[in-house]
Amino acid sequence: MIRKKLGQRIKEKRLQLGLSQEKFALSINMDRTYFASIEKGKRNISILNIEKIAKGLNISLSELFQEL
Repeated sequence: MIRKKLGQRIKEKRLQLGLSQEKFALSINMDRTYFASIEKGKRNISILNIEKIAKGLNISLSELFQEL
């Protein structure tokens, strides 16, 4: 399932930066509970929010989706 794979990738990249869900969500102006549901693969998120997350992780959209 693409949502779960994307959520796992986001979590992996966030942890590499050493950020908690709360700190990361705040840094990209997103509700923590909403962000947590993204990482769990429970949300079908918009491309705008995907872009916001990628920018917050300092990676390109193509890197975020690589090998999904």
